[in-house]
Amino acid sequence: MLPATVFETNRLRIRHLLESDFDAFHEMQSDAEVMRYTTGSSLDEVENRRQLKMCIECYAKPENDFWVWAITRKVDGQFVGTCAITPNDQRAEIGYRLLRKHFGLGYGKEVCNGVVQFAILQRRLPEIVAYADVRNVASVKILDQSRLRFIAEIRLANGLTDRFYRWLAESASGPNAD
Repeated sequence: MLPATVFETNRLRIRHLLESDFDAFHEMQSDAEVMRYTTGSSLDEVENRRQLKMCIECYAKPENDFWVWAITRKVDGQFVGTCAITPNDQRAEIGYRLLRKHFGLGYGKEVCNGVVQFAILQRRLPEIVAYADVRNVASVKILDQSRLRFIAEIRLANGLTDRFYRWLAESASGPNAD
């Protein structure tokens, strides 16, 4: 059985995660460089198995609002990373994470734009937000070029700073400045 495709971009297919994605998922999540600006440290095999299982189980939950999907290349089906739409204080937060070997290939920008487009047009979400650690120059650049608008820099309790981005539907706040 083929995994459910959620949406596609020019080069990428976003689909449901599968148990067979574990090796690549674990490679990504256990890479300290990949996790540097998210959890702050790599995750072990037990935690990665737990997280993958939880993500897969969410697909079947009625009224689910926690979505993490696999990003794969159309050309060969290779696992590139994950993207997500998850709840955050009554808002929908988007995010993405790539295997390090796929850094610098434009996949981050492509999937960010794709997930924003999907959230707006398919999910019809009234508000979308994203956060990026100011030290994560690549993600800041991607979000600066997306449909999301930079709102503010937020100082966190741990002393770090995140950039906060948001998109609001016209019905939620008036016209967007697109």
